[in-house]
Amino acid sequence: MTYQRVVIKLGTSVLTSGSNKLDKAHMVELARQMSQLVRSGIEVVLCTSGAIAAGREHLQYPGLPDTVPNKQLLAAVGQSQLILAWTEIFSIYGLHVGQLLLTGADLHDHERYLNARDTLNALLDNNIIPIINENDAVATNEIKVGDNDNLSARAALLCEADLLVLLTDQIGLFDADPRSNPDAKLISSVVKIDDKLRLLAGGAGSGLGTGGMATKLEAADVARRSGIEVVIASGHFPNVVSKIVNKESIGTHFSAIKNPLGNRKQWILAGPATEGCLVLDNGACSALAEDGASLLSKGILEVEGQFERGAILLIADESGHVFAKGISRYCSRALAIIAGKHSNEIETLLGYDYGVETIHRDDMVVLDGEHNKGKQHVTRAISNIARQTS
Repeated sequence: MTYQRVVIKLGTSVLTSGSNKLDKAHMVELARQMSQLVRSGIEVVLCTSGAIAAGREHLQYPGLPDTVPNKQLLAAVGQSQLILAWTEIFSIYGLHVGQLLLTGADLHDHERYLNARDTLNALLDNNIIPIINENDAVATNEIKVGDNDNLSARAALLCEADLLVLLTDQIGLFDADPRSNPDAKLISSVVKIDDKLRLLAGGAGSGLGTGGMATKLEAADVARRSGIEVVIASGHFPNVVSKIVNKESIGTHFSAIKNPLGNRKQWILAGPATEGCLVLDNGACSALAEDGASLLSKGILEVEGQFERGAILLIADESGHVFAKGISRYCSRALAIIAGKHSNEIETLLGYDYGVETIHRDDMVVLDGEHNKGKQHVTRAISNIARQTS
């Protein structure tokens, strides 16, 4: 199969080539490769880092304290410099670009999510390359996506891409840390992302950006669940973009899941932050994970957090392993009352009901079916997954 629509994410370390300023020559080379794709009929979306680095360079490296307002200052200055650089570079190849700045708030609200999708598709329909970055100049911790790896995965979902390319300063995912282990071997192909693989991804990367290999793995997991292939590779490998699109063996390739999620479930997975967690008994876990059932109040053991009707919740088994996410039909106060009770008791207990299902299967994403094998504690899982999806 030939790829039709490709999202390419460029990390700060790729754009600066490890220096303290944008490497314009390398940016031109990457644009040349992307322009080749466009000329061959493949649509390209660029997710670019580098705004803060561009701001520092433009202001001649001011000695500003490392505070959030100063980072936003640098992003505000650098964002215009970054888009100007890309505009000039792509014009060499006769291509127009359009800027799309996003925050987590644009992805949390379903209407804004759809508006962002429509804008992205309109740019592509008119042969304009969308250039996406997080709106760091205004984003706070509460509305930040957090890193451009995860932002690029959400962009891939928004435009229904069939390939996500994450270019970094590493040649791919290794079976050990190559910086400390000379015997580390490249993992060329990944079919399933599990806890062992997440452990291999480790923490931060070069320190030049906000994402490391762990965030790339998070992004890959989000994208592949929606039927999107993912490749992590070095942004300085010769003709890296062209070779990946031609399906040459470069970096680490993540296979797409064969039965991808529908649009609503993609939004549940990649859009809003989670606001709480429901702990279920083993029977309910099996019904959800293995039989594709809706969640009934009878199977709920505990209600964690305070939230209103319509909140996105984590769903965990008794050991604390999170295996699903979904939209709650009831607020936390109501769920605390009806937890463990039969569905036919809901109206009597609450004085109203929004249906027998507390979370309908159409409003739920099962992350994995191995709910009895997990070791992850609920409180840690809430922190981790909320960070991934906020």
